[in-house]
Amino acid sequence: MEEMEEELKCPVCGSFYREPIILPCSHNLCQACARNILVQTPESESPQSRRASGSGVSDYDYLDMDKMSLYSEADSGYGSYAGFASAPTTPCQKSPNGVRVFPPAMPPPAAHLSASLAPVPRNSCITCPQCHRSLILDDRGLRGFPKNRVLEGVIDRYQQSKAAALKCQLCEKAPKEATVMCEQCDVFYCDPCRLRCHPPRGPLAKHRLVPPAQGRVSRRLSPRKISTCTDHELENHSMYCVQCKMPVCYQCLEEGKHSSHEVKALGAMWKLHKSQLSQALNGLSDRAKEAKEFLVQLRNMVQQIQENSVEFEACLVAQCDALIDALNRRKAQLLSRVNKEHEHKLKVVRDQISHCTVKLRQTTGLMEYCLEVIKENDPSGFLQISDALIRRVHMTEDQWGKGTLTPRMTTDFDLNLDNTPLLQSIHQLDFVQMKPSSPVPAAPLLQLEDCCTHNNSATLSWKQPPLSAVMAEGYILELDDGNGGQFREVYVGKETMCTVDGLHFNSTYSARVKAFNKTGVSQYSKTLVLQTSEDTDSEEQTLAFPSPSERLQLRRMSPFSSTLNLQPNFSGRSCFDIRSSSHQLSLHSSLQSLNVSGCNFETQSPPYSQLVAWFAFDPGSAHSDIIFSNDNLTVTCSSYDDRVVLGKTGFSKGVHYWELTVDRYDNHPDPAFGVACIDVMKDIMLGKDDKAWAMYVDNNRSWFMHNNSHTNRTEGGITKGATVGVLLDLNRKTLTFSINEDQQGPIAFENMEGLFFPAVSLNRNVQVTLHTGLPVPDFYSSRASIA
Repeated sequence: MEEMEEELKCPVCGSFYREPIILPCSHNLCQACARNILVQTPESESPQSRRASGSGVSDYDYLDMDKMSLYSEADSGYGSYAGFASAPTTPCQKSPNGVRVFPPAMPPPAAHLSASLAPVPRNSCITCPQCHRSLILDDRGLRGFPKNRVLEGVIDRYQQSKAAALKCQLCEKAPKEATVMCEQCDVFYCDPCRLRCHPPRGPLAKHRLVPPAQGRVSRRLSPRKISTCTDHELENHSMYCVQCKMPVCYQCLEEGKHSSHEVKALGAMWKLHKSQLSQALNGLSDRAKEAKEFLVQLRNMVQQIQENSVEFEACLVAQCDALIDALNRRKAQLLSRVNKEHEHKLKVVRDQISHCTVKLRQTTGLMEYCLEVIKENDPSGFLQISDALIRRVHMTEDQWGKGTLTPRMTTDFDLNLDNTPLLQSIHQLDFVQMKPSSPVPAAPLLQLEDCCTHNNSATLSWKQPPLSAVMAEGYILELDDGNGGQFREVYVGKETMCTVDGLHFNSTYSARVKAFNKTGVSQYSKTLVLQTSEDTDSEEQTLAFPSPSERLQLRRMSPFSSTLNLQPNFSGRSCFDIRSSSHQLSLHSSLQSLNVSGCNFETQSPPYSQLVAWFAFDPGSAHSDIIFSNDNLTVTCSSYDDRVVLGKTGFSKGVHYWELTVDRYDNHPDPAFGVACIDVMKDIMLGKDDKAWAMYVDNNRSWFMHNNSHTNRTEGGITKGATVGVLLDLNRKTLTFSINEDQQGPIAFENMEGLFFPAVSLNRNVQVTLHTGLPVPDFYSSRASIA
C-alpha cells in the first residue's frame, strides 16, 4: 500500500487529493489547486471568440503551452505569466514537488464560498502540471470537470488503513481514543464525550452504538452519493458515450452534445472495462514477478563477483610474492587494474539493481492502485478513469521489454598472469593477452585501380604485400580533415576495402593505411590524395599521389548511399571488428572530428552555388521508436512522445535544400523539422536542447526553436500532403524554412557554423517522406539575385 502513495498525491500541492477533479487529459487535480494555477488568456483566445469566428467546435479548447503566446509573439509559455486582467504580472512559484504554480492575482473568495462556487475569471486557462496540455475554460469554469469519487474512496481507505487508532471526534483539545461509534450520528465518541453528548435516554436511546473498528467497516461499505451529470446537475448518469468515453445522462442524449453519438449501457461498460483492466494487470503482474526474480539474480551476482574478486586477488598476490623484489612495483600496478575491473563490474550491476528497483517500485505502486480502483463499486466513477489506467498499465508492461531483465555484466574475471618468464623479463611482465608474441606485419599496399571518389564519398582498397610472412589481424584507415590538418582514424577492421561517406564537397583529403596484429602496428602505406566532387555534374575525379608526376584517372562509380557509418563495400561481411586497444574508436565522434568547424575552409564558389547531395535517414543513430520504410526515406514512430531521427549526411559548407512530404497527420501533433548535431538528444522534441535548430508546426501556426527558446510565431500550418522545405546556407550561415514552396517566417537562424545533419522529430500520428538532391527554391534564388 505504501508504494501506491505517490499515485494519491496532487502534483501541485504534494498532499493527498482533496476534492479531486478529472481534467480531459485524464490527470487529476485538487479543486483548490486547480484554481491556483488558473491564468487569464487574451480575449482573442477565449472560447467565446473562437465560437464567434467559427473555429471552436468543443466546450474546451486545448492549447499547447510550448506554443501559446499569451502576451508576446516571442513568449514560449514557459516563463512567468501575467495574472488576471486587473492585476500586475506575478512570477510563478513552485510547489513542493517542483511543479510551477501560478498564484491567483485576485483576492481569495469569501469564507462562505467554497472553491467550487467561487466565480472563475472570464477567459481562464488551466494547464495540466503533468502532461502540460492546456485548455481554456468555458462558462461553467471548474464545475465543468467531473469529480473523481473513485480516487476519493481509495484515498479514504488508504488513510484509514494507515491510522493507528480511531480518535474521538468531539474532544476539544487532545482527542482521546474512541470507544464507540453511533451508526445513526456517524460520529466516533470516547467515554466522557459519549456520556456528555450522546446520553442513553430519550430519542438517542434508539441509536445503535458499535465498536470503532466495526464502525469504520460500516462507514466504508456505506453507499456513496450517486454521481450527477456535469452538464445537467439534477440528472444522474445512466448511459456511457462510446465516442467521448464518458458517462452521460438522458438529457445529454436527447438534447445535448451526445445526441448523435453511440451509447451503451452503463453497467455493461463498467463490467467490460473492469475486465480489460484486470487482464492488463495480469501481464504486468508477470513482469513484476520476473523483475523480483531478476533482482535476486543480480544480488547473487554481486556476491559472486565479490568472491571471484577475492580469489583472483589472492592468486595474483601469491604469484607476485614468489618473484624477486623487482616484481613489487609491477604487482601494485596489476592489483590496481584488477580493482578497477572489480569496481567496474560492481558499479554496472549495482546501477542495474538500482534502475530495476525503481521501475519495480513504480510498477508495484501502479498495480496496487489499480487493484484498489477495481474494488470500486461506482460504475460511473470507475469509467471516468479506466481508459487512462488501462493505457498506463500497457505502457508500463511495454517498458519491461526484451533486454531489461538481462544482466549487463558477467561475473568472471578474464585475466591471466604468466609467471614463467625469467627475472630479466620482469619489466615486460603483463597480462597474457597483452604480451607481444610475434613480429609486426608489413605496411599495406594501396590498390589504385579500386580507389575512387564520387559525390562526397571516397572508396579505398588495399592489400598485404605478396611476400609478407606475418599475417595482419586488421587494418586502420586514417584521413586528414580535408584542409591539410591532423590525421584521424575512421575505420578499424578486417576488411581490405572501405567506403567513407559524409565528407566535405569540393575538398582534398589525404588517406593512409596501416596493419596490426597482437604484436603491434605496421608502418603506414603511401599517402593517397583524394578530391571529392564539386557538384553532381562532374564526370570524372582525379586521384593523385604525393609525387606530382604520378596521376591516375579514376572511373566513376555508381552512386553510393551517403551515410555517416564507415562500412566496407562488401555485403554480408562484418563492418567493424574494433580491438580493445589504443586503436579503438567511436565511429561518429571520429567523423565529427573530421568535419568540425575549425577544420573548414572558405568556399571559392559564388554565394549561392549549391552542392547537391542525396541522402536518406540514418537508422543507426535514430531513436529505437522510429520506424523506417521506403529505403529509409519514409519514417514514422511507434510512440506518442516525440522522437528524433537524423539524416545520414552531415554538412559544414555550401548551400543545401531538401523537402519532407507529410504522408500522415492525425490528431494535430507538432512535428519539428531542421538540423542538429550528431549528439542531439533523441527522446525529446527537436530544438528542446542546444544541439538542434528547428521549426515545429501544427495545423495553424509554426514556431522556431533552439535550446528550448521559442520565437517568431507565424500563421500557416501543415495538413496531410503538405511539403516542408529546409534550406541550409552555410555560405551565409543561415537556416530558412518553407511550407508548400512559400517561405515560412523570416530567416530562422543565423551564424550557423559547424557540422549539421538534417533532422526530424515526430510521434506516431505523423509520417513523412524525405526528398533530397533538390535545387534551391525560387523564393531564395530571387532573394539571392537581389542581394
